[in-house]
Amino acid sequence: MKPNSTVKEQSLNPQPIARTQIQAATGPEQLDERVFTALHAAAEKKAFDVTVLDLREIASFTDFFVITTGANERQVQAISDEVYENLKKSGSPAARIEGYKTAEWILLDYGDFIVHVFEQKARKFYDLERLWRESKRVELPPGLFVDSSSLRRES
Repeated sequence: MKPNSTVKEQSLNPQPIARTQIQAATGPEQLDERVFTALHAAAEKKAFDVTVLDLREIASFTDFFVITTGANERQVQAISDEVYENLKKSGSPAARIEGYKTAEWILLDYGDFIVHVFEQKARKFYDLERLWRESKRVELPPGLFVDSSSLRRES
């Protein structure tokens, strides 16, 4: 397209926009201590399918999503409680908590990172990893979390 072409010409002949479907993973050294506190708290309550998404390049409202799964409503609340209590003890109270009563999807907002604790079916339904597929995944240390294949799946 010519640099001085008209708006009409540009709209009739749009240039393709190059997009990367899946970004390369980033290392855990990118995470701050509060995110590690949340990860360790979730691990203590046997959270599984844990993913950390780096949103710094594509979102302005937060830097990271910490996404975890619990096997049932009780475990989802227990994971959420543990994350909340550990971060509160370290001087970082949550700015907002949503979804605690239904425990299908609990969101803990800490400003520069958000912890999402899902029940299995809700995690599959909302599929945040697909919605934020342009983000980078943060590689987590091996052995920190339970292998989800060893847990019974609900039908």
